[in-house]
Amino acid sequence: MTIKVAELFAGIGGFHVGFNAANKKLKQPDLFQVVWSNQWEPGEKAQHASRVYVHHFGPEGHSNEDISTVDPLKVPKFDILVGGFPCQDYSVAKPLNKANGLEGKKGVLWWDIHRFIEAQKPKMAILENVDRLLGSPGSQRGRDFAIMLATLNDLGYAVEWRIINAAEYGFSQRRRRIFIVAHKKGTEGYRTIKASPLNALHSDGLIATAFPVLPETLLPSTFDLEGEVWEITETFNQGAGKRSPFLNAGVCIGRVVTTQKTVPVFKGKIKTLGSVLIDEADVPDEYFITAEELKAWKQHKGAKKILRTKKNGIQYEYAEGSMSFPDSVDKPSRTIITSEGGRTPSRFKHVVETPSGRFRRLVPVELEQLSGFSKKHTELPGLTDSRRAFFIGNALVTGIVEKLAATIVKEQFL
Repeated sequence: MTIKVAELFAGIGGFHVGFNAANKKLKQPDLFQVVWSNQWEPGEKAQHASRVYVHHFGPEGHSNEDISTVDPLKVPKFDILVGGFPCQDYSVAKPLNKANGLEGKKGVLWWDIHRFIEAQKPKMAILENVDRLLGSPGSQRGRDFAIMLATLNDLGYAVEWRIINAAEYGFSQRRRRIFIVAHKKGTEGYRTIKASPLNALHSDGLIATAFPVLPETLLPSTFDLEGEVWEITETFNQGAGKRSPFLNAGVCIGRVVTTQKTVPVFKGKIKTLGSVLIDEADVPDEYFITAEELKAWKQHKGAKKILRTKKNGIQYEYAEGSMSFPDSVDKPSRTIITSEGGRTPSRFKHVVETPSGRFRRLVPVELEQLSGFSKKHTELPGLTDSRRAFFIGNALVTGIVEKLAATIVKEQFL
């Protein structure tokens, strides 16, 4: 059996790495095959992420062009569509002639995902995004996610989602991301959700099987997504101060949402930041923080209150709490962000203390391993260490994909 995968917004290949790891774990080297991928960074002449992808996985089936120009029917047939895409405004305008069809905002990448699913009707889609997707935009919290769910349901898919913190399932980075899985009608995943949405959320769904949970709230919330998509755009959850109705886990089938707050269940060994650190002697000198620089680093990491002024002239006090300095090597790392690289002191960059008592930043091979990539995955001629750190700040934790992929096969979700 071969399960063919298409990877959109591929970056440096996090999904691809995860599927390859699942193949190895399942001892079936050709089980998951990425038959087509696309990585294109608008506004950049040098497509470095695409270069890294091709370096590891080869040029065959790889596209480095604007995804909006790609005809999905000319892409090789695939069983699973995957991709980590930006959180954007997914709103739909009211059709002037009230004709059927969607008029999503131009340049919004969700509509390219929708276009690929509509054209090829894969058995499954696995999508990853930042957790704030559940609450965007601020003026209508949850509206964008409601549009996603409604349009996927309308295409004939049942959907499950979960906000997963990788560290809560044993991985070495505290990275919270939402994972969304769409199951085509006729698959085992679709039948599971249809049979019992609540059981799918708690135990039987793909995500719950791979990453067990217990309900935190006593009862789930259930509601319908009513109206045309443009009507959802205009009316969903209107009102300042309203919370998003979407909790950290849920399912949606036939435009009926079942959502509940859950807590992770994991009894295995937790990997730590310390587990990926290289020997102090192998760290380049520029990664060590000098005595002169140390004061600035401590100031950035410390608690502070700053008086700021709004555009209307009203002053307010902005406060930040203190952060651990240095970072604990006995716990999973904090989330790696895109500005992790560079010598400039920052509140959010990682700093560890070496056995000799010196302080240093993390080097690229450590950042790579914290996200599940092999050492030097992002190393190519012409790529700076800051650019390599940027790539990892954009990447998912590959072990999440590996676990989902292995569960798809073991539990026959396709």
